[in-house]
Amino acid sequence: MLDKVEKEVSSFRDTYGEVYYYQNKIIRSVNKAGANDYELIRNNEIITKSIENNFLIETKEIDKNIFKDQFINSSHLLESELIQHISYPYEWSFEQLKAASLHHLKFQIFLFDLNAVLRDASAYNIQFIGSKPIFIDVLSIRMYREGEYWFAYKQFCENFLNPLLLRYLKDVPHNNWFRGALEGIETTELNNLLSLKDKFSFKVFGHVVMQANLIQKAINKPETSSLKVKRLKKYPKSSYRAILVQLYNWIKTFKLKKNKTIWGNYSKNNTYKIKEIEDKKKIVNRFAKKYKPDILIDLGCNTGDFSEEALDNGAKYVVGYDFDQNVIDEAFKRSKGKQLNFLPLFLDASNPSPDQGWMQRERKGFNERNKANALIALAFEHHLSIAKNIPLEEIIEWITKLAPVGLIEFVPKTDETVQKMLENREDIFDQYTQNYFEEVLSSKTKIINNSRVSISGRLIYEFEIL
Repeated sequence: MLDKVEKEVSSFRDTYGEVYYYQNKIIRSVNKAGANDYELIRNNEIITKSIENNFLIETKEIDKNIFKDQFINSSHLLESELIQHISYPYEWSFEQLKAASLHHLKFQIFLFDLNAVLRDASAYNIQFIGSKPIFIDVLSIRMYREGEYWFAYKQFCENFLNPLLLRYLKDVPHNNWFRGALEGIETTELNNLLSLKDKFSFKVFGHVVMQANLIQKAINKPETSSLKVKRLKKYPKSSYRAILVQLYNWIKTFKLKKNKTIWGNYSKNNTYKIKEIEDKKKIVNRFAKKYKPDILIDLGCNTGDFSEEALDNGAKYVVGYDFDQNVIDEAFKRSKGKQLNFLPLFLDASNPSPDQGWMQRERKGFNERNKANALIALAFEHHLSIAKNIPLEEIIEWITKLAPVGLIEFVPKTDETVQKMLENREDIFDQYTQNYFEEVLSSKTKIINNSRVSISGRLIYEFEIL
């Protein structure tokens, strides 16, 4: 037996196989129930063509005998590259969810033309490598069966369409709702939120209102619904494909209205002078060159100025986090336009994603998934300390556990930004001082150096874990 194989516990729902970690790779076992479907798509070169057309993650079959008796009950073993950072749909911005849904539909259409389909429509089967969506579950692919319906249609609506419509029509971000309902947003619930004007749209009426009515009828009269299912005729292949194309063309048109947010224009309209911004970039530049991290976390990444600076100077991959939906959308567009190894994600740092799902093992929390070589937290800590009343020592402890080295900025009360935050509230933050900040940071790390970066007294500290 070679190195230890570690099972991914969240893969228990898949009836066709299981997922394991091994030597920085993903190993997927194919059991006897899934063997026939797998062999058909393999022999018809559907896997190869899907990879070549950038729909499916690089996947190859390997000899199960290298693991001796560990996979004796498996029919086949597949190996894939390990995704740098696993993210979830409730951490994506509107534009990211839109990109993932279009990738799913485009892949469906591609497969359909090869006489294959996807057997489910889970948003969790898509991951981002930088700004590029990629499908990761090869066992979701199977051959098309003549006359079949799109059985995953309801799941597609709940995982993709409904969360998008929630923001597109009602200007309500999907993130908190999706996080609280891991299977997505139910059509009946979305339908209850829509106005009469919303429902006058032919496509909204067809994909939301009618579907919600059918679901409600099935709930009210389940015996009638089951009889109708038995009487269903074979569904024309052309009609199946037409639904996929219609949804693709419709979702492609979704564009949000430009709404102002508190931090949406921060990268352009902030309290920094041009020289101060350049000084910060130089500090990030030196830090990235010094450590050349494989993965760097950028807390409070905004539109990605410093993430890009880190990438330009030695960082190989950056995962950025911000609370503002608009800036995450802009950061995603930046990453996509420049083809950066930069994945921006939504984060409420005062309430990060917990372990969730069955036995709290299906969806890993923020802390478990974020293991970086380095981090930067610039103009970040005061949003937690001043705005959220979180003690400095707890903020520093949380930040410094994410990476062994980092940059962290302290923003003093004399700074204009903090002054604005204190305008309409009592200043109860007696311990919010530079001396106390340094005392706490010194107790948890070794401070390598600090640099003053503003007239107001902002300081950036470089630290390494003791």
